[in-house]
Amino acid sequence: MDISKTPVWLASLIALFFLASGFNALGAQYSVGAGNDDWWTGYPDQSSGGEVNHPAWVLDALKSKPVLIYVHKQCDYCVPQTEAVKKMAEELDGKIAFYEIDADSGDVRAEEALRAYDPNGGTMYVPLTAIVTLASDSEGKVVPVWHSTDQVTGEEWIKNYVEDALSQYDENSANWDQ
Repeated sequence: MDISKTPVWLASLIALFFLASGFNALGAQYSVGAGNDDWWTGYPDQSSGGEVNHPAWVLDALKSKPVLIYVHKQCDYCVPQTEAVKKMAEELDGKIAFYEIDADSGDVRAEEALRAYDPNGGTMYVPLTAIVTLASDSEGKVVPVWHSTDQVTGEEWIKNYVEDALSQYDENSANWDQ
């Protein structure tokens, strides 16, 4: 080995290590916890707390892929979120179970989703965007986890959580005892 090239070789190895570490870190961007940005196993810190009752239709869908739920009304306020959610659902067609539910349609799933995934503990505002996936809890057990908002977040927020949901699901689904 030519010693004069060692610094270049070493620098390349270090760069490769950091790139590999960076790509690995992208796999699980959000942790499981009770903070505002975490994946939740129960209701987050800003709500009244307690365990979530996942609707049966969500748990059934979760057997094969992460779930994106969007409950909204046909109002001007919801339009930007509706467009962002639909774009993400189209991009990930087949990789995620997508439920778009009109809150005014009488569909019982709207109330079930709002009751289960309202991040503010029961206020049931729309638009509600909820992502459900699988991750390890604080005891290492694989459980359904979720994150949601009742705000217009835009495409980047949705994309970040959905990509993380896919990564978490790939990493944990084989160890889920349904």
